[in-house]
Amino acid sequence: MLSFTDRSVTQIRQLEAEKAKEGQLLRIFVDAGGCSGFEYGMSFDEKKEEDQVLESNGVTFLIDETSLEYLNGSVVDFDDGLNGKGFDIQNPNANSTCGCGRSFN
Repeated sequence: MLSFTDRSVTQIRQLEAEKAKEGQLLRIFVDAGGCSGFEYGMSFDEKKEEDQVLESNGVTFLIDETSLEYLNGSVVDFDDGLNGKGFDIQNPNANSTCGCGRSFN
């Protein structure tokens, strides 16, 4: 399971209001690429047949089974500090991460 901090929930709610179309939910996924082999992704999308619909801290989200294997136990946070604005995924399954924090292996 994934969990969301209160800061990330606040930002997700704002983005939903601005960008999500009716019938779309937050999608969290892992894709091949990035500096370290895999990269994190988030978007608003409609449910696909292979998706699981999960909920954490009031956020309903979509995730495919492969991404869930890589992200199980992760915490999604949002950092709006001086080092840059964006979502930060703290993944206990990652052996290493790159400096940007958006990719792992």
